[in-house]
Amino acid sequence: MFTLRTLLEGKWPLVILVAVSAATVMGCPVRWAPILPFALLAFTISFFRDPERGVPPDPKAIVAPADGKVVEVKTANEPHFLQGEARMIAIFLSVFDVHVQRAPIPGEIKHVQYTEGKFLDARDPQCAVVNENRVIGIESVDGFRVTVRQVAGLIARRIVGWAGQGTKLAKGERIGMIRFGSRVELFLPMDCEILVKVGDTVTGGDHVVARRR
Repeated sequence: MFTLRTLLEGKWPLVILVAVSAATVMGCPVRWAPILPFALLAFTISFFRDPERGVPPDPKAIVAPADGKVVEVKTANEPHFLQGEARMIAIFLSVFDVHVQRAPIPGEIKHVQYTEGKFLDARDPQCAVVNENRVIGIESVDGFRVTVRQVAGLIARRIVGWAGQGTKLAKGERIGMIRFGSRVELFLPMDCEILVKVGDTVTGGDHVVARRR
């Protein structure tokens, strides 16, 4: 449920909250006073959870790159890796979702691009245009390509990449995380069959969101 890598990403918030909780217990005469810092500590620990997922065996299945709610399914231009029109699935990650991102297909990372930007609310469609983001292009052994874009949100202030250019990935393998509320976009070739709709809740690594033709 938890991994050392994700917990290390949250080491400073966790250290601060542990210290505050301990100080409140030792120094405050009001019995209920420690409830808030302990609740914040429990929430923060929960945020950095990293559960195992069962990857579907279907070789044509494309899995969700993140946990959250599907907020957009549309045709969009993807100029970075696919370099043209693509089918885009956007997933909003609330502070209660797992924030680890995963590879939607097996393949090699052929392109990585990090862009600094603003921190609009991740539910705002404009955030994909102006917010800080990291683009990851993945190509399978037979040349099939997809793009994953990690987008920072209003609260999220750090995009973490665990896999760089040249890394070979299994489907569902962890590629990074975003701290707190954020957005992840998956860009697919136009001929893919989309299997989700706006409002659906998905889980990264095991929820099939599309299929290759």
